[in-house]
Amino acid sequence: MPHPGAKPARRADARQNAEKIVLAAVACLGRDSEASMNDIAQEAGVGRVTLYAHFPSREALIEAALVRLLAQGDEVLEAIDLTGDPRHGLRALMESGWLLLAQAASLLQSAQSALPPRRVQKLHAKPERRVHNLIRRGQTEGVFRADFSADLLASVLHHVLHGAAGDVAAGRLDPADAPRFVAEMALAVCAVPKARR
Repeated sequence: MPHPGAKPARRADARQNAEKIVLAAVACLGRDSEASMNDIAQEAGVGRVTLYAHFPSREALIEAALVRLLAQGDEVLEAIDLTGDPRHGLRALMESGWLLLAQAASLLQSAQSALPPRRVQKLHAKPERRVHNLIRRGQTEGVFRADFSADLLASVLHHVLHGAAGDVAAGRLDPADAPRFVAEMALAVCAVPKARR
């Protein structure tokens, strides 16, 4: 007869295995966007059967890894004080956003290859909403241009971040200069045109 605590122990083991697998996926895909399920299973110290019991496809595992990475990034961005001058807040968000993107570039590449674009966009909704809200406040306070919508300006800033990543990869931008570059570009994009100041 099984011990009364056997089921909870098995559930705890399953949760631990799932956690190990997700962390291994973040690590492996962070190093190599083409990392295989075997690579991830080895990193996690579990067998293929255990891995597939938790994540039936590579897409499902990539999504779980992206969710974890975005949650970790959100903790960093949540700690930024956005209550003062919107320009200072935007600089801090862009610099921190760049550092997070640089750390996550390989995993993001995996996600963009494996997941539908709408799903990747939906998973990024919270950090994007933070930028939108800051831009809207800056527009209301008259320090950001209001002749373009906050959504459009936020979209341009998204392209600035990802364009900088491409420039770093191509050797056109020194990684050490990238945080300042993306912050300065963001402020230039959102600045009130001189004729309207």
